[in-house]
Amino acid sequence: MQDAPYLNEQQLLAEISQLREQFPQTQDLYREVCTVLFFRHGITPTTNKLYQLVRKGSMSAPAEALTKFWQDLREKSRVRIEHPDLPEALKTAAGEMTAILWSQAQASAQESLAAFREQAEARVTAAETALAAASIREQGAINKSLHAEEELRNIRQEAQVLGQQLAAAHATTAALEAQLKRVQKDNEAQQSQAQKDGEAQQQRLADARREFALELDKLRSAAALAEDRMAAAEKRALLEIDRERGLALRAQKDLEASRGRATTAADKAAAERNALQQQLGDLRQQSGKLEGSLQAMTANRDQLARELGAARDSLAATERNITELRKAAPKPQRATLRKHSAKKPLASDA
Repeated sequence: MQDAPYLNEQQLLAEISQLREQFPQTQDLYREVCTVLFFRHGITPTTNKLYQLVRKGSMSAPAEALTKFWQDLREKSRVRIEHPDLPEALKTAAGEMTAILWSQAQASAQESLAAFREQAEARVTAAETALAAASIREQGAINKSLHAEEELRNIRQEAQVLGQQLAAAHATTAALEAQLKRVQKDNEAQQSQAQKDGEAQQQRLADARREFALELDKLRSAAALAEDRMAAAEKRALLEIDRERGLALRAQKDLEASRGRATTAADKAAAERNALQQQLGDLRQQSGKLEGSLQAMTANRDQLARELGAARDSLAATERNITELRKAAPKPQRATLRKHSAKKPLASDA
């Protein structure tokens, strides 16, 4: 998981390399890099960051492009107020609401991104753990299979030795049987003379037959025991091989299932990360619009305040002029007032 920032940096450099081919003009290239940083990767572009990534033109080029980017963003997201006589309380409330929405959008975006990163890291860690366990089981099954094959080779070598001993026993048996036949023939040929030897000769012949029968039984028992041992060894080896093959097959299936789950988890995490990045871009765009609206409302409020102050200054100046004119106007004479009063007919005379 420590390679994630490195991978993001590599991905960003690859995207900037593609933008170099699409936008050969320096200002256009810096503007597109600002858009990629802010809306796609959630990074606030700065002059130093832009120059470190692009390294084209002078230091004034990224500064100019960044200023133009913020101006375009504010212009696109600006909300024009067509009622300059909007009450001050309503303008203040609208500004506070816009600021609250901006703060909530930023906090929601950061919380969503942090939660997604934690879930993605947990899923990738679980997938890596399952993959490592499956690899360990597979290696264990492979080691057991190799051990079983080695044991099978040893059993086969032992069976080969037992087969050689059995062949030697058969050869010895055949030689003894041939010797017995020769003895029988000699016995038949010398039967007449054996009668002369009497009971001593018969006793020696009986002893020879008895010893030969015992030796033959021993050889036959050894041969049967060797065959039984060889058959048991082969059966045990086959059973062990089948068992190890079954374990290896199950380990292989577990490994494939773990790899499938890891791939699915990685794909799902990538899809969720892309969706959250898209949502974060939308929230940032909405936040930019709200910021532009707030700045526009603030500018209009300041303009209205200036106009109101100018109107108040103008009204105060007008009142001062009226006061000065009243003071400067000549007062009428009292005799003139009496004359006019005498000449004016009364209402009763009329």
